[in-house]
Amino acid sequence: MKKNMGGTDRLIRVLVAVVLGYLYFSGTVTGTLGLILAIVGGVFILTSLVGFCPLYTLLGLNTCPTKKA
Repeated sequence: MKKNMGGTDRLIRVLVAVVLGYLYFSGTVTGTLGLILAIVGGVFILTSLVGFCPLYTLLGLNTCPTKKA
């Protein structure tokens, strides 16, 4: 797995995941929608920790900065 997420992208995903987690665990968003948002937040945390997003591969995106030799 080659990393395809840059630092800014990873930070934004973590922040969004924290907000989604807060909304779910505080009871602001409940039911099916709350569960879906909690799962999306978990996926955001996982992909930001790994640095790889499978959806980016399908769309041909890469936010990881290029390394100069």
